[in-house]
Amino acid sequence: MRGVQQRDRRHGGRGFTLMEQVVVMVMAATLACLAAPALGKLAARSRLQTAQSALLAALQQTRGVAIHTRQRAMLCPTRDGQHCSDELHWEGGWLVGHYRSDHADQLTGPPSLSGEAHDQLTILSSTGRRRIRFQADGSAGGSNVSFTLCRRGDIEGALAITVANSGRILGSRATPDQARRCAQEG
Repeated sequence: MRGVQQRDRRHGGRGFTLMEQVVVMVMAATLACLAAPALGKLAARSRLQTAQSALLAALQQTRGVAIHTRQRAMLCPTRDGQHCSDELHWEGGWLVGHYRSDHADQLTGPPSLSGEAHDQLTILSSTGRRRIRFQADGSAGGSNVSFTLCRRGDIEGALAITVANSGRILGSRATPDQARRCAQEG
């Protein structure tokens, strides 16, 4: 009998009791419930940043196409992935390509790049700026334009992009006014 007691002491307990397992499961479930909303916000923030990065890249590519080919290039919103749409909303995607002055509203030929749709977001350009045109020297014709990106109906974490007449492109956080307008339009 003494040998059995010594063996049990050396090896300690051989498992967990049912009560210990239940306590661990309750703690794990509680932590998962506390973490789920934070993870949802993190995923939504990531989608917003990804969309901002994609639009910044498309703007840079459009400017680069204009400079490299020494021809005017345009970035425009699209709904069907083939033609430019005449709206301020860009969440349906965008197209990059060349345009002629007599057909400044549509691309001449197939787009060189198309951006994917962002269904859960609102991407809104400045009033009056439905297309972004870059000249052969890389400058952007027209007035400065800004884009505001937000989650549909939510001002929290809204982002912005500004394109200056010089062609400079800058990503930033949205101002409170931009965020409110974006959330209302979404």
